[in-house]
Order: sequence, then structure tokens, then C-alpha cells
Amino acid sequence: MEGLAGYGWDAIAVAFGISLLAGISTGVGGLIVALKSTPSNTFLAGALGFSTGVMVYISLVEMLPEAAEEVGGPSAVAAFFAGVGLIALIDRLVPEEVNPHEEHVAASSPALARAGTMTGLAIALHNFPEGFASFMSALADPVLAAPIALAIAIHNVPEGVAVAAPLREATGKKWRAAGWATLSGLAEPAGALIGFLLLLPFLGPSTLGLAYAAVAGIMVFISFDKLLPSAIHTGHHHHCVYGVVGGMAVMAVSLLLLP
Repeated sequence: MEGLAGYGWDAIAVAFGISLLAGISTGVGGLIVALKSTPSNTFLAGALGFSTGVMVYISLVEMLPEAAEEVGGPSAVAAFFAGVGLIALIDRLVPEEVNPHEEHVAASSPALARAGTMTGLAIALHNFPEGFASFMSALADPVLAAPIALAIAIHNVPEGVAVAAPLREATGKKWRAAGWATLSGLAEPAGALIGFLLLLPFLGPSTLGLAYAAVAGIMVFISFDKLLPSAIHTGHHHHCVYGVVGGMAVMAVSLLLLP
């Protein structure tokens, strides 16, 4: 049975489910805060580096070339940098003092509560295009989208920590703080659904090719603006580099093994 825009309902459900799982991984960060268990900086550096390697390799080696085959090289490149420009604009619209990817310190309880709330809103704004990226990737190729969703999920965990930690310290309500962290991640499935519905009247091979290239641009920007700096900030940049190379190697082998 065919669903929207000629896609089977099963394919749409799988794509949405992948986006949902990636988004709610912010709740894992909230859970870490609630349980007061913190992963080591070495692990974070390697995991975030691995996510960077996965997303950059897939974007440049698989997604962009596929888009170029569909719409031509110049159009694919233009769409790629349009995706970069879109996510960069969204990033610039978030004030630096509440941007979860900028360092800032809040000492008092009211300031901590405000920091947690505003960080949650900022993360939701950032997660919106990420949800669309994971959804469109899954719609085009669920097998290829699985590592993309995993990479997004890994980097969402520290974001959940960034939301929940100040709220827990300010209110003393650790499970409510974890709940807000989870809620901020739901912007990803919302972005998936809204983005798909907006594109629905225009969906076709060319539109999907352009969207695929734009998604590649979004993911490359996320990797270099969010994942890599966060990994390096742990102070274990060698583990970060090992993770990047490892992520690329895993994706290279998996793509070679794909039928």
C-alpha cells in the first residue's frame, strides 16, 4: 500500500521512527544527570569523533555523489552549500549566551534555571533540521540512515546533559530535569514531519536529489560546528581523531559490503 508521495507507509513509519529514536536520545543525557553518572572524557571524545567520521564520510562519499547523479553536479553542489547556509543561519540566530555549543557560566539558582530552559529551547531549534536530515536519509535508504541516526543520537546525549544539569541544580528535581531534556529532543521528529509535509507537494526525483544534497550539507556543518569542537573540548583530541578515522573506516567497509 502506497502512502504519501508514492512512498509505502512502512517506509514512512521506519523513517519517522529513526528520527524519533535519534531525537529522544537527549533523554539519555537527562537520565545520566538524574542518576549522577558521567561518562569519561576519553569515551566522549572517541564517541563524538566517531560520529563526526560517520556523518562526514557518508555525506561526502555517498549522499552528495548520489544527489549529483540525480540532478547534476552543479545543482547538487549548490544544494549542498544551501544546506550549510541554512543550518549556519539557524546557529547564528541563537544568542551566544544561550547557545548550547558556546561556553557560559551561570552561578545562581535562577540563572541556572534560565540557562537550562534557554539551552533546551536552543537545542530544540538546532534539532529541527537534524530531524529532517535523518528522516530524508531514512526515506531514501533505511540501511544507510541507521549509522546517521546513531551518530546524531550520540551527539544528542551531551546536549541532554546540557539541558538537565542546570535544571537539576536549580530546582533539585532530577526527573523533571531529565524530562525537559527528553522534550527538547522531540524537535527532531517534529522537524522530520513538518519538513516532509512542506516538501510533499514538490516531491519527485529531482526534488529528492536536491534535498539529499542539502541534507549532506547540514550534516557536514553539524559535524564541524558541533561534534568535533565538543570532542576536542574534552581535552583528549587524540582520541577524537582516532574516533573520526574509526567512524570513516566503519562506514567505508559497510558501504563496500552493501549490495
